[in-house]
Amino acid sequence: MKEDKRFEAISTQGLLQSYNIIIDRETGVNYLYVSNGTSGGLTVLLDSEGKPIITK
Repeated sequence: MKEDKRFEAISTQGLLQSYNIIIDRETGVNYLYVSNGTSGGLTVLLDSEGKPIITK
């Protein structure tokens, strides 16, 4: 059975504190994941009108 990855990290920055841009390959929605040690957070990236950024 072949597994397709639904999420793809397209950008990563940092070492101890890292910033990752992640794309949901089914919807195209972009997310920002920030981690710092054992803590982290995830949010949808929004454009200037407050709509989710979508990659086609």
